[in-house]
Amino acid sequence: MRTIDDITLKELIPQRPPFVMIDRLLSCDMVVTVTELEVREDNVFVAESRLSAEGLMENMAQTCAARMGYINLSKGDKVKIGVIGAVSGFDIFRTPKVGEKIVTTIEVIEELFQITLAQAVVRCGTEELAQAKMKIALMDIDATN
Repeated sequence: MRTIDDITLKELIPQRPPFVMIDRLLSCDMVVTVTELEVREDNVFVAESRLSAEGLMENMAQTCAARMGYINLSKGDKVKIGVIGAVSGFDIFRTPKVGEKIVTTIEVIEELFQITLAQAVVRCGTEELAQAKMKIALMDIDATN
């Protein structure tokens, strides 16, 4: 079985620069996944030196994608395309500034067939920046790497 250190980010998610909104997969299991992103000035979702709401949402979605990519690759399967089916309770308490590192944690609440409901929380240090519940539908389409 491959470990987190053996798998590149490019293998885990279908997104490609400039739309990659995670830098590293820190941990992953069947329930909890954690990623990290340093907010950079050249990020397509940065305006006025802050990551936008859309950037935070995409970061949460890509954390979900990294989870499924890691699980699939660990089983010897191919990475599949996922789509956001619904978002609820999307609250932003503060947008992160350029230079800050954010850590995003998703916790699976429920999985049924190809649908995952997860709670996502974005933090900078101990400060909670944003949260949302996301419903992600996994398609039966291979991501091209």
